[in-house]
Amino acid sequence: MIRILGINLLQDKKVYIALTSIYGIGYSKSLQITNKLNIDLNLKVSQLSQKNISDLRDLLESGFYKLEGDLKRFTNSNIKRLISINSFRGKRHIKGLPSRGQRTKTNSKTSRKISLFKYTK
Repeated sequence: MIRILGINLLQDKKVYIALTSIYGIGYSKSLQITNKLNIDLNLKVSQLSQKNISDLRDLLESGFYKLEGDLKRFTNSNIKRLISINSFRGKRHIKGLPSRGQRTKTNSKTSRKISLFKYTK
């Protein structure tokens, strides 16, 4: 079992798919990482050598990419900044409504029903 950044990577998945379970790594970024480390795309996590595992762990923990806790703190601080400057998007975040111009008359019923106040001043 390989544990990187507090996340267990599934053994039976290919490396580039397993990397997407880490918050902040999507499909394209996982392909960039595997290309940078010269890891074959058909390799499964269980078939990785110790050198590949250590290189992967060193790259992800080096701080070159914003991942997991750092990325979550960054997005939360951006939302709190929008709320503190009293912007339209900040008000939408407070109300729990879509903030990127989506239609709310007929869509987004769930967000209108729930309307939780996650972000308070």
